[in-house]
Amino acid sequence: MAANQTTEMKQNEPGLRKQLSPMHVWAIAFGCVIGWGSFINPGKKFLPNSGVAGTAIAMFMGALVMMIIAFSYAYMVPKYPKAGGEFTFTKMCFGRTSAFVCGWFLVAAYLTNVPMNSTAIGLIVDGLDGAKDILKFGFHYQIAGFDVWMGEMFFAMAILVIFGTLNIIGVKKAGIVQTVLACLLAVSVLTLTVSALVSSKTSVANMAPWWGFAKSDAVAAYTNGTFTSIDEFAHGGSLGITSAILATFAIAPWAYVGFDTIPQAAEEFKFSYKKVSLIMMVAILFGCFVYTANNTIAAAALSNWPELIVEAKSTPWLLLAAAEMLLGTPGKVLVGVAVSCAVLSGIMGFYLATSRLMYSMSRDGYLPQWFGKVDPKFGTPKNAMIFCILISLSGPILGREALGWFVDMAAIGASIGYFFTAAATLITLKRFGDQRPFLKAMAILGVVFSVAFMILQLIPIPGLSGVHFGKESYIMLLIWIAIGAAFYFSQRSHFENNK
Repeated sequence: MAANQTTEMKQNEPGLRKQLSPMHVWAIAFGCVIGWGSFINPGKKFLPNSGVAGTAIAMFMGALVMMIIAFSYAYMVPKYPKAGGEFTFTKMCFGRTSAFVCGWFLVAAYLTNVPMNSTAIGLIVDGLDGAKDILKFGFHYQIAGFDVWMGEMFFAMAILVIFGTLNIIGVKKAGIVQTVLACLLAVSVLTLTVSALVSSKTSVANMAPWWGFAKSDAVAAYTNGTFTSIDEFAHGGSLGITSAILATFAIAPWAYVGFDTIPQAAEEFKFSYKKVSLIMMVAILFGCFVYTANNTIAAAALSNWPELIVEAKSTPWLLLAAAEMLLGTPGKVLVGVAVSCAVLSGIMGFYLATSRLMYSMSRDGYLPQWFGKVDPKFGTPKNAMIFCILISLSGPILGREALGWFVDMAAIGASIGYFFTAAATLITLKRFGDQRPFLKAMAILGVVFSVAFMILQLIPIPGLSGVHFGKESYIMLLIWIAIGAAFYFSQRSHFENNK
């Protein structure tokens, strides 16, 4: 009886509206792939861990793997064109419990990216000429060594509320804004890249050490006064080079998470599902270009980038310094525009993806019914969006350094989503008697790579430093699993009765 009542209620409720064009969907995917991390990580992770060469190889390998996995997404979306994406695929192929596991970890992968992007807003303002420290007023405190100021906190919260509200009042309006932001981001990075290529201030010699260096050892030597040259800490030999590449390759699921948000909005496409594959590929390639370009420009323009990393008390914004070295104030403006668009488009895109995923999970009984309510006027999952906004407001409170622990959470969540999608493709091919050797091979590779990513992230491997989770990330993972278990057992009777 309860199941029949639930079905009847769903039939009477308004559904999502088809309002997204191919350009809107590309902008959502690209905006999610490129966020704040692509601009700050040259100084935080990429150059010290992997150098220019290691990062470029890792990003190219990551893009190649994502494109292999994207074939599975492109096949599954027309088969199950419902909001929820990987969650829906998993439910149809592996059952309800597996679907909950997949959906719950995807919520972590998507939602954690919103507060992470929001913490960059204060740093963007600091980078503007004449605006430095303008938001540093009111009370402040430290978390993980990062100063959290009231002014920056409230400004970031206001942005989160505004863009969340924009998602509520209409997906078409959000899609238009997302397209403008994504195009500005791509043009800004391309302009900066061309400037670096023709400038006499960039040099190949500046890119050494090509494979990065042991940052912790170099910082310790600098602090103890025994630091003489970065060369003694540079990665070398086959093991060092392998470690350098894998350190960045291991976070490829986090770096490229976003192309997989496309299926989350499948019910809102107003175009043929045959275009999904091309949209995904283009978004991944654009993402690969931006990650590699930002990292290479930062090193090529700054001859002392290793020392800047070692000497800095906090993460240095190397790309901003490189852009100013190349073009002066216009260079800083270009970076400011690019990173602002990256942050805002990331917030917008992940809001959309997370709310659609939670809406889908609620509609099938996996989350409380409240999350599945669609606004009758705007045709958007209003309550799910409100929840996303409220959770995201924690970002400005916790600060950027603490939220760095969530990067690993996003990576493992994305890897789980990739795994289930590739595995579901194999099941679906067999179920429909679909003989496509190439697609089957891509799906098998997708399963293998997804498992490899999870092993690299979760299991310490001797000789491969900087690859697996840190202690804080393991703690966050256990907390997320515990919260998920609570939801699972409280909702189990609902989704088991929901045929």
